[in-house]
Amino acid sequence: MRIIYLDIDSLRPDHMGCYGYERNTTPNIDAIAAEGAIFTRCYCASSPCVPSRASFMSGRFAIHHGALTHWGPGYDFYYPEGDGHSEHYAFFTRHLRQAGLKTVTFSSFGDRHHAWWYFAGWDEVHTHTLKEGNENADEVNAAVIPWLQRHGKEEDYFLHIQYWDPHTMYTYPPEYAEQWNGEPAKAFPDEETIRKHREDVFPRSASFLHTAEHIPETMPGQIRDRRDFERLLNGYDGGISYMDKHVGELLQTLRGLGIEDEVTFIISADHGESMGEQGIYMEHASATEPVHHIPLIIKAPGITQPGTVCDEFVYNVDVIATITEMTGLTVPGGWDGRSFMPALRGEHWAGRDYLVMDHGLYTCQRAVRDRKWHYIRTYHPGLYRFDPVTLYDMENDPFQLDNAAERYPDIVKEMDHRIALWTQEQLGQPGSRMDPLHQVIETGPWKYVKLEDWVERLRREGYHEAAEALMTKYAPVH
Repeated sequence: MRIIYLDIDSLRPDHMGCYGYERNTTPNIDAIAAEGAIFTRCYCASSPCVPSRASFMSGRFAIHHGALTHWGPGYDFYYPEGDGHSEHYAFFTRHLRQAGLKTVTFSSFGDRHHAWWYFAGWDEVHTHTLKEGNENADEVNAAVIPWLQRHGKEEDYFLHIQYWDPHTMYTYPPEYAEQWNGEPAKAFPDEETIRKHREDVFPRSASFLHTAEHIPETMPGQIRDRRDFERLLNGYDGGISYMDKHVGELLQTLRGLGIEDEVTFIISADHGESMGEQGIYMEHASATEPVHHIPLIIKAPGITQPGTVCDEFVYNVDVIATITEMTGLTVPGGWDGRSFMPALRGEHWAGRDYLVMDHGLYTCQRAVRDRKWHYIRTYHPGLYRFDPVTLYDMENDPFQLDNAAERYPDIVKEMDHRIALWTQEQLGQPGSRMDPLHQVIETGPWKYVKLEDWVERLRREGYHEAAEALMTKYAPVH
């Protein structure tokens, strides 16, 4: 069995043609999707990058694998102590090797986030540059395509390829952003919403879009109006388009080898990206819908039927469990994922009734998503504007503009019960350790932007009242 897993950083499904996007951003991925199954309700259990890929490697929720942030307290990757590796808590890569698959990754993720556990279990690790995740798709393919030409016709491999282009700072050739100039753009956020967002004073807000001095030509300096937003949107879509062009190069290579129709493709992301929701732009800073909703496309010759669409809820850890069953292995008992193989075969399959998700890098949050509601319990907002309790009616408020929590106390009560029940069930399992979210709450989600540095910037730029409000809020505990 030949499996290629495309792991695309920061990719929102609603910016892909196969998910209904009007711009032609992903023609090559769309072609793969047309021959397989599309999952419309796939979510990462934990965001952003480190928690999500730790789940990819371990098959476990962050409350079990321990890495809910990018460094410091709450970043410990839990694993049984002592020499040797656990079969019960098997690494995904090591488990696949038991099925006789050669496991190969082209990714600099482990270097970028000092996530040394990521390198465990692979037959081959190709970091291919020292840019630590800032390489463009052409640099990835410069390493991947020669490998495919040498090894693509071999049997039984799992090839993991990571593309970073939709992640800021959009460093691909600028013509890929410019191709959208004059093209219709998403209606949200409108001018009135942007004007309201201009009052926000947190990182990646409309007025404080950048936290670094250098701004690529593919991005605006601020979001002052719809024109600026459209430029940002063009930059994001340009990254997706550039990545997709190089997916086309992979397909051409497989076609040249005569194996295009024999390869199983899994296409997904570590997390999505906020594009104005909650006033946050081009960032993955919360347990919100745009950050946790991810694409999932599976084309498995002999298994998936072309045109299959699955609307059931699945986690990213369920994807790992399904790949495991696809290769003929049993899902380890210590994993949290559940296989959805029947859905791939077009059979009736009942997914999860709801999902519990969390974030611990920029904010400390747990969320519940069901068919109608997205509920967020914020334990520490960091520098961001979140109420302690947030409830969105996703059927009638898809852009999450109206916090309906006060109007629906019974729904809030039910959602809090779901979080409490889920947490108790997870921490009650044998071998469970400290909830990493509690560690981040205690020390604060101050990673890429420190509280004192942000207060100083606000003062420097004349936002004295906002600076003092932050100091009043956090000084007693910071």
